Amino acid sequence: MPADLAVLGLGHLGLPAAQAATAAGIGTIGYDPDEHAVAELNAGRPPAGGGLSAAEVRRMLSAGFRATSDPAVLGKVRSALVCVPTPPAGDRSLDLGAVRRAALTLGERLRPRTTVVVESTVHPGGTEECVAPLLEQASGLRAGRDFHLACAPARLDPGNRSHGYANTPRVIGGLTPACTEAAAALYGRLTEKVVRARGLREAEMTAVLETNYRHVNIALVNEMAVLCHDLGVDLWDVIRCAETKPFGFQAFRPGPGVGGHGIPVDPACLYRGNRTPGYPLRLVEVAQEVNARMPRYVAQRAATLLNEHGKSARGARVLLLGVTYKPDLADQEGSPAPEIAFRLLEMGAELSYHDPHVPQWRVAGRPVPRADSLYESAAAADLTLLLQHHRVYDLQSLSAKAQLLLDTRGASPTGAAHRL
Repeated sequence: MPADLAVLGLGHLGLPAAQAATAAGIGTIGYDPDEHAVAELNAGRPPAGGGLSAAEVRRMLSAGFRATSDPAVLGKVRSALVCVPTPPAGDRSLDLGAVRRAALTLGERLRPRTTVVVESTVHPGGTEECVAPLLEQASGLRAGRDFHLACAPARLDPGNRSHGYANTPRVIGGLTPACTEAAAALYGRLTEKVVRARGLREAEMTAVLETNYRHVNIALVNEMAVLCHDLGVDLWDVIRCAETKPFGFQAFRPGPGVGGHGIPVDPACLYRGNRTPGYPLRLVEVAQEVNARMPRYVAQRAATLLNEHGKSARGARVLLLGVTYKPDLADQEGSPAPEIAFRLLEMGAELSYHDPHVPQWRVAGRPVPRADSLYESAAAADLTLLLQHHRVYDLQSLSAKAQLLLDTRGASPTGAAHRL
C-alpha cells in the first residue's frame, strides 16, 4: 500500500509506532540512515531493544510495512513521526543530535499540509525552539501555517501485557490548535484515547513529570531498602502491607538500579537559550544520587554476604542472573548490571552470567563467560546474584541449588534467599 506515514527512527520508540500504524491500516514506511539496520529489519530481524519480536516484524512486513535508508520517501507522505533516540549528554541534559538530523532530513523533503509529530523525548520548549526552526529552514515552509507541528511524548512500557500502544492514552500538544487537532486525528486511529494538552510545552513537560515521578519513588523505596536491612525489617513485607491501602499509596519496589530509556530531567540542566536557567528540582537531584548509589550498595552487600559465610570476594565465583534492565526483554539500556559486575571484578571476584535474552555480554571491554547450565552453575558458584527476574527463573529451585542467593528483586519465596 502507498505510504501515508513515515516513522523516522526504528528503535524502541519507532518500531512500536510503526507497528500500531500498520495494524490500523495506515500505509507506513520506516526511515533510518543505518543501512544495515534497515536490511535486517526488512529481513524480519528486529534490533535488540526494539521492543518487537521477529514474528511481530514479519507480520508488519506482510501487511505492507517497509524500512528504508533512502530519505526520498519522506517527500511522499502526509504525516511523519520523529522517534529517534535522545540519550543523556555529559551535562545531564538530553542529546538532541539525532533529532536535529532527523528534522533537517525531513525538512528538505517536507510538503505543505504535512503533519509532523515529535515522539522523541525533548526538553520543554524543544519542539518549538529546536525542531521547528530546522524544519522551516530546510523546507522554506512555516510551522503552524504551511504544515502542522505537534508533540506526542512516548508512553511505552516494554513487556507490559496489560497496557500497550492501543490502550494507553496519548497526550498531544500542538504549536497551534489546528496542529493539535491534526495530530489528534492521526493518533485517534492508533490509540483508544487522545488527551489534548494546552500546547507543545505542556505535552513535553508531561513526559518530564512522569519520568521524574518514577525515579523519585524508586529512590524512596531504595533508601527504605537500605534502612530496613540495617534495622532487620523485611521491606518486601512492609510494601505488601502498605499496598493494601486503597488510597494515597502506590507501590514501587526497590532494585539494583533503575534502567530504561527514560532519564530523570532537572529543569536546571535544560537547554534554555538566552533565558535564565530553571530552578533545580532538589527531589530529582537527590533521587538521581540515591539511585546511582544502588549498584555500589549491591556489590557491597554481595561482598558482605560472602564474608559472613567465610568467603572473600577475591577469588569468589559469582553468577549474575539477568543483565537486562527489564524482565523478559533483551534491552540493556541503563541496566545496573555492568556497574555491579565491574565493582565485583575490582574486588577480585570471578564472574559468570546467565540471561536467556543476552547471548554475549562484555563489561569494561572484557567478555564475561556465559553459564550454559543454569542450575549446575548456581550450584558451583559461591554466590548467585539475581539482578533481573526473567520468567524462566524458578527461584524456588534456584534457591535450593545455590550455595548463596542474593535476590535484588524480592522475587524469591520468603526465607528462600537473602533479599535486598
